[in-house]
Amino acid sequence: MPNESTTGSLAQRLTDQSVRFLAGTIWNPNGLLLAKTVPTGRADVFAGSGLGASPTWHGFAIDHGGIAFTEDITPVGDLRLRVEPEAIRVIGDGLAWAPAIFVTQDGGPVPECTRSALVRVEAALREAGIGARVGHELEFQLAAADGSALPATGWAPYSLAGVIQHEDFIRELYADAERAGLQIDQLHPEYAVRQFEFALAPQAPVAAADALVLARLVVQRVARRTGYAVSFSPKPQATDAGNGAHQHFSLIRDDTPLFSGGDGPHGLTADGMAAIGRVVELISDLQAVLAGSVLSTVRMAPGTWAGAHAAWGLENREVAVRLIAATGGNPRGAHVEVKIIDPSTSAYVASAAVLAAMLDGITKHTSLPAETVRDPGTMSQAERDAAGIAVLTTDQRAALDRLDASADVRALLGDRLVDTILAGRRYEAEHYGNLEPAVLADRFRFAWGF
Repeated sequence: MPNESTTGSLAQRLTDQSVRFLAGTIWNPNGLLLAKTVPTGRADVFAGSGLGASPTWHGFAIDHGGIAFTEDITPVGDLRLRVEPEAIRVIGDGLAWAPAIFVTQDGGPVPECTRSALVRVEAALREAGIGARVGHELEFQLAAADGSALPATGWAPYSLAGVIQHEDFIRELYADAERAGLQIDQLHPEYAVRQFEFALAPQAPVAAADALVLARLVVQRVARRTGYAVSFSPKPQATDAGNGAHQHFSLIRDDTPLFSGGDGPHGLTADGMAAIGRVVELISDLQAVLAGSVLSTVRMAPGTWAGAHAAWGLENREVAVRLIAATGGNPRGAHVEVKIIDPSTSAYVASAAVLAAMLDGITKHTSLPAETVRDPGTMSQAERDAAGIAVLTTDQRAALDRLDASADVRALLGDRLVDTILAGRRYEAEHYGNLEPAVLADRFRFAWGF
């Protein structure tokens, strides 16, 4: 019988690059990045038949101990975890990484697999003749290596001081990203103390979400090496600005952009208007998908640039759907930013939900509501009601109930994925939903990082 450790082109290719082990990750519906590893010699097994994994992986909760069970998430049965060999990236120090998917023992699809959900949506767009690109932004906060808060001395939002104080971290982050083939377009200090944000180059949806996983891995490794911990919590500190994970979407059909060059507002085409209209129409139903954790609703407050209003507008950072028009200062062309997405959510699920809604809107010729040209927080309730602008809920249970009742979102994502999201988030609400924001922030500061 051939020796697994010496056969297989993938193993040889990784060995030639001085890789000692391969880590494969999945992003479960509760926003947790989970992993298995193999020595390089077993890389072909990881990519072929895969490794065994319990269905409970989908239900692992953010308290790092609980499991949100459903009829399909039980200790009974086994799935296979299989890496995508074409997406492998060599990180350095003997480590390579790849995104993974869940399949059944017979190689069939697993409805709860978040990456597979986005693969299906990208295929549906392609079948409709539509190309999509997604650009990810991610905010995170640095802490001391022991998890304690770093001093605020000398820190100011967007300041040069913040760059200089963390020059070692930034320098090594760019170097490690380049080594791993990760294109960071920009990085800067953000509003909260020791908070940073980076933007990744736009790519096709699945590749873009894979790149965000890689980016989080690189950020955490560099932080650890330079003496920091990193928080991807939606609300690392109860009184500071939260962390967002905004996603930027562009669509094209027959070489024609859908968000520019048309006769609609700011050059939107008919299909572009329909795509935005459907996202706005469903944004309240989608809230628990895009920002569903027990800390997400703490972040979801007007006046914080979290996009807390169910509306759209040109360069309006207080609405959930922000249009960035095609201008000389925007060389990549017009696109749409969905602002309510945060780091506690699987980027695969968030992209799948938004893109599926856009495709649904185009198919149904959904109407575009009137643009919101003001900060809705400066409007009276009567003015918002007249304009049809709802404020997104700050009650996690209410957001979950709305998702549960949404036949539209269930049709877009499938009942089993929606039910898995609901189970995990309801576990959070039941066990932790009555805690004060400060207690929640302390409890889950590193739930999605370290």
